Amino acid sequence: MRGLERAVALVARFAGGLGAVLTVLCVVLVGYAVGMRYLLGQPVPWTDKVAGWLVVGVVMLASPEAQRRFEHIGVDIARDRLGPRLVRVVHLIGTLSVAAVAGLLLHAGIEMVEFSRMVGMMSDLEGVPIWWVQVLLPIGAALLLMVAGAQSLLLLLGARPDYLPEGDGDEMPRDPLARAE
Repeated sequence: MRGLERAVALVARFAGGLGAVLTVLCVVLVGYAVGMRYLLGQPVPWTDKVAGWLVVGVVMLASPEAQRRFEHIGVDIARDRLGPRLVRVVHLIGTLSVAAVAGLLLHAGIEMVEFSRMVGMMSDLEGVPIWWVQVLLPIGAALLLMVAGAQSLLLLLGARPDYLPEGDGDEMPRDPLARAE
């Protein structure tokens, strides 16, 4: 089981790394657009569209890693009041819910890409088919489904997934930014 968890972690971390690269590209692109518009008085219209696409990529590629680390939004105060057995059930319901939503996103994303390819839908930018951007949805959804599915399987088999919150209520956030360091 730990081999599965390590393989899923490797893929999720890689996707999260790609999401980080897209974040940097987005910041650079927006900086370029602002500089061109306000410093040189020469706006570059395509930058807003591409920055939006990059944000979609960031969200879809970073969400599997956030799920793997259980860093998504949760109601800790409610969880902290439950017993250990019920907490495990709550975590299982949570991971299964994420897997179900990821499955729906995957199905919808595949249909969206297939339709866009079938009709030859193009973006506002010359020569860029819209499905090139839309494909980020099913890719990210598949990765999220893989992570949540592996976590659900581990919980069902009685194992404890990495990063599963303890539920002691006193846990400091793992993210240094969340701790205001």
